[in-house]
Amino acid sequence: MTSPESPIRTTLEQRAHGVIAHVIINNDRKLNTLNSDLMTVFVAELGRLGQMDDLRAVVLTGAGERAFVGGADITEMADLDPHSARQFITRVHACCHAVRAVPVPVIARIQGFTFGAGLELAAACDLRVAAEGAKFGMPEVKLGIPSVVEAALLPMLIGWGRTRRLLLLGETISAGEAESWGFVEACVPADALDSTIETWIGHLFESGPRAIRLQKALIRQWEDLPLRAAVQAGVDCFAESWRSEEPRLAMKAFLDAQAARKRAR
Repeated sequence: MTSPESPIRTTLEQRAHGVIAHVIINNDRKLNTLNSDLMTVFVAELGRLGQMDDLRAVVLTGAGERAFVGGADITEMADLDPHSARQFITRVHACCHAVRAVPVPVIARIQGFTFGAGLELAAACDLRVAAEGAKFGMPEVKLGIPSVVEAALLPMLIGWGRTRRLLLLGETISAGEAESWGFVEACVPADALDSTIETWIGHLFESGPRAIRLQKALIRQWEDLPLRAAVQAGVDCFAESWRSEEPRLAMKAFLDAQAARKRAR
């Protein structure tokens, strides 16, 4: 467990099936906006978690109820020049990449404002659940800069037309719209965020931990590959899954349970 004063707070929850890491972006006073110091700690912390063999999932959220991540720190950005701007945005990308590189599912627990770099960070997660009052937007063009780095994930999630609406018009959308667009997988009352996540974690625990890791890695490959290569990557992944006993044991348990049900009839 990290210090309460740390810009990134992590709690490790030991379960019978493995560890759930709860990661909190701890900058509530400034709507959990991302500054360089915070981003450096975040990347290091996600890298550390990714090395844990018994890690099953990461739940990522922002401190307080006002924001998931309100964007990048405008106070810091206002003083950038072309060289420092490249360094700053590379740090934003590194945060998103760190999420995508975690070998287990990362679930975004979203409430309040999710703008700019915060929306990109949410897009980098594997699953997203939002409180009904959450707001989403990419307002960078209104500040004289384009939306970049992991904004490139948006067309795969919401399509090109809606991506253009967010990026060119700088619109703010509701959590309900984000769900109907396909950006979040669930829009629920704020007091149902944790129970929804618990249901998802329950589903993860029903699956083989190695299979989940292989599946996430394959999904990442699919995003970058043309169709024929993506299909071949799936063939290779399927073969790789049989290098452990996990498939044999899981299928034997399934067949044994099926046989037991038939005997009970």
